[in-house]
Amino acid sequence: MLQEIHIQNYAVIESLTVEFHSGLNVLTGETGSGKSILVDALDLALGGRASPDVIRTGSDRATVTAVFRWEASAGSASRGGRKKSEAQAPPWFDWLERYGVGGEAESEIMLRREIQAGGRSRLLVNDEPVTLASARELAPLLVEVHGQGEHAALLLRETQLDLLDAFAGAGERLAEVRGLYAQRHGLEGEWTSLNQGEQERLRALDLLRFQVDELTKAHLEPGEDERLESERAVLRNLERVRAAAAGAYASLYEDEGSALERLAAVYRGLDDLARYDRALDPYREPLAAARSTLDDLALALGGYLRRLEADPGRIEEVEDRLALLDRLKRKYGGTAQEMLAFAERAREDLSRLEHADERREEIRRQLEAVAETYRKAAETLSRERRLAAGRLAREVGKELAQLGMEKARFEVNFEDAVRAESPEAAASAEAEFAGGPKGLDRVSFLVSPNPGEELRPLDRVASGGEISRLMLALKTVIAGRAGAAEGDLAARTLVFDEVDTGIGGRVAECVGERLKRLARENQVLSVTHLPQIACFADHHYSVEKIERGGRTFATVQYLATERERASELARLLSGRRITEAVLEHATAMLKQGSRW
Repeated sequence: MLQEIHIQNYAVIESLTVEFHSGLNVLTGETGSGKSILVDALDLALGGRASPDVIRTGSDRATVTAVFRWEASAGSASRGGRKKSEAQAPPWFDWLERYGVGGEAESEIMLRREIQAGGRSRLLVNDEPVTLASARELAPLLVEVHGQGEHAALLLRETQLDLLDAFAGAGERLAEVRGLYAQRHGLEGEWTSLNQGEQERLRALDLLRFQVDELTKAHLEPGEDERLESERAVLRNLERVRAAAAGAYASLYEDEGSALERLAAVYRGLDDLARYDRALDPYREPLAAARSTLDDLALALGGYLRRLEADPGRIEEVEDRLALLDRLKRKYGGTAQEMLAFAERAREDLSRLEHADERREEIRRQLEAVAETYRKAAETLSRERRLAAGRLAREVGKELAQLGMEKARFEVNFEDAVRAESPEAAASAEAEFAGGPKGLDRVSFLVSPNPGEELRPLDRVASGGEISRLMLALKTVIAGRAGAAEGDLAARTLVFDEVDTGIGGRVAECVGERLKRLARENQVLSVTHLPQIACFADHHYSVEKIERGGRTFATVQYLATERERASELARLLSGRRITEAVLEHATAMLKQGSRW
């Protein structure tokens, strides 16, 4: 849920922090007081369009920070590390993983948007800069805004299809279709690759055969280049190397008074001493170990010197081999290990192309089977959607009638999907496979707000207030279905801006009841002018403008007591002149709203 929003130098807001709560949060105030500015600021933090015009006069930048907190259901299993189950993971968990954004607490995410006077802006998530495109992917996971703005999600066909699936309870069937589509898509890609032009395939075969042959004849060994570089350095400096090794060998073993000879004398002295005093016995074992190590070193130096025989032909062999390796490295990799890996990949590609016909037939059979299975699952999903669409239209119609749109008609329209005629056609190289990860259907919600008008898409006939009420009706219907609580679109903060436009009386009361019902399982923020809606609030905020020192400031006051709330409802009912009778009426409305 949205836990807190902090705004600085935005429009008429100088500095403002508002803490929100679970349940129904209502914002009221006089027209022009700045209620919708809070919604606009939240949209800005979520990646909305930015303009330097929103910066408060006299400031060089505006900043909006929004903090969201996730609270898993009681009794849920705890998670260690980053292996949390999808059912209990915050909705932004996968987004953070995909974009590599960290955070001290996985249960909390912070978005901050800064706009500079020059027009530049930046957006940070958990104090790490992100692109606006990635932020717009994150926004729907956190908030749905329904109202007068251009971001009403209900206008998007993807949202409409998701709402229908939530109503139909099609989560498992949809997951099956997604999985089959992913299999089919992968096979399609391999099929396309196998069906490249024959000339291109032959050219690729020639090139791969040459590469494999050249690398095979080179008889590469892992680490060979490093060993040869070391050997060349020794051969080029043979006299210096021999002198250094001989000097070390002599000092250690051959010379009179060598290190080993002196060490043997020390060891004999300790043996004699041990007959009379054992105080130095602890040092005898380490001394013996050191003597053994030096013996081994002397043997190694002797063998090393014997191998340092001058061989004029060897330096030429090493130089030729390194020249060959350098030539191959320019084509196949920077080390012998990388060239060997290239050779292995080339052999695999060569085998695949040489056996393309056999693989093509195998892929055709697999694709035919998967395409048929996908088709059946997608058609079953489509039938479930079409059955649910009729029920959805009827139930939404009933809700709209209660929300002041008695004459409105609502339908779900299905566009004809292009389908492959047969699995064989689906497996052909030229086929355009029908359907996608969500199946075969493209749906659109059609509405006729008034009698005599034909059904048309929402964005062509519905006003902002009507769209808000339609989304409220849809949410109410979906939330009321058994089993829809998990996996539907209700599991995020819902913002209804001016949902009361053009309504009043009993209709406004119905809107308030539905907002309250939604808020039982979700956080709901509603901007309203109507006391019939505000009386249902779990948490009530009053927004007003004040003038101080010739400047205008927007303030937000949390109404914590019943008296404060009753006074605000009374103002909504009668304006500035508030009588005792109006206060009593407002108090009665609060009591009625609290029963829900």
